[in-house]
Amino acid sequence: MKRVLVFTIVILAFTCHAIAQLRLPAVIGDHMVLQQQSDAPIWGWASPSEELIVTGSWGDKIEVKTKATNTGSWKVSLKTPTAGGPYTITIKGKDEFILNDVMIGEVWICSGQSNMEWSVSNGVLDAKADMPNADIPAIRLFNVNKSGADDQQVHGEGEWKLCTPETMKGFSSVGYFFGKKLNADLKVPFGLINVSWGGTPAEVWTPKAKVESNPALKKSSDMLLQKDGWPKEPGVVYNAMIRPLVPYQIAGAIWYQGESN
Repeated sequence: MKRVLVFTIVILAFTCHAIAQLRLPAVIGDHMVLQQQSDAPIWGWASPSEELIVTGSWGDKIEVKTKATNTGSWKVSLKTPTAGGPYTITIKGKDEFILNDVMIGEVWICSGQSNMEWSVSNGVLDAKADMPNADIPAIRLFNVNKSGADDQQVHGEGEWKLCTPETMKGFSSVGYFFGKKLNADLKVPFGLINVSWGGTPAEVWTPKAKVESNPALKKSSDMLLQKDGWPKEPGVVYNAMIRPLVPYQIAGAIWYQGESN
């Protein structure tokens, strides 16, 4: 009995330490692009009341100190310069994260339904001919997995990847060519976040409270029919796919609907 008790205490201690470790949302990671000339939010979770220092390697180094809340959440803003990179961002508390190959440039959300989701490999004529031209490391791609949730999520899913002939194949074709054109014209790094889902009605992309507080939206939502493979309840896609990105600083968003409703 004593051995079992000791073993249980060790497991609990290890679990508590793992829960308290410094953590970041999926969209904050290696190869990301931060919006230039902005106060770019960096956020995550740590032990309650843990003190942290966040440092950007650009200029004379930008250093911001903060303290996690009683629930362990924290957020700082880093002043970003004009476009450039690569840089590193160091987040130091009890643990330490170093984010590598961070670029400063323009960040755009590419969202919508089927017309936005349609990938390069599935939706572009002569896509194979364009793929060799897609080796563009100044463009970074972030795909958000399709999912829904009844409650608002904060961590999210996905990872930043350099634009290559391989990674662009599964990315939004509209998003890719939008970023490629502007990268060529403006000569700055581009971060593109693809958060799209074909066949979804607009209500699932809208926070539930916004839908239910608006009589016209509520009536429209109540008329939606359940379809296999597509969410129907208001806010569920917003909760899982948009809400984890909300603090991220962006230049703007492009939306291309598929006329689901």
